[in-house]
Amino acid sequence: MNIEINIIILIIAGIIAVALGYWLGKRKFLNETRVKQKSLIEKQAEEKKLNLEAILGLMESGNQPLTNNYVEQMLGISDATAERYLQELENEGLVRQVGNTGKDVFYEKV
Repeated sequence: MNIEINIIILIIAGIIAVALGYWLGKRKFLNETRVKQKSLIEKQAEEKKLNLEAILGLMESGNQPLTNNYVEQMLGISDATAERYLQELENEGLVRQVGNTGKDVFYEKV
């Protein structure tokens, strides 16, 4: 009878140890995932900052009118991203859109 109680206590202790190990491991994994996500967000923010600086650099070079298509080609970004970047620079008062729509639209430094 004493042996049976000891076996039951060992089984319960084993179950608790496994559950605790699982919980701690899962918690550590979730924390590591959050750190990776944060660094991905930081990486994207840094890439955006560099692209915005590159757009301003393209304007200063003055080789040709700065159009949405030119920004796309030079930075290797999508049409929507180029539009968003140019709009952000316009909202910050760093560039000005010349023209309303279509192929005649270009941007110049303010």
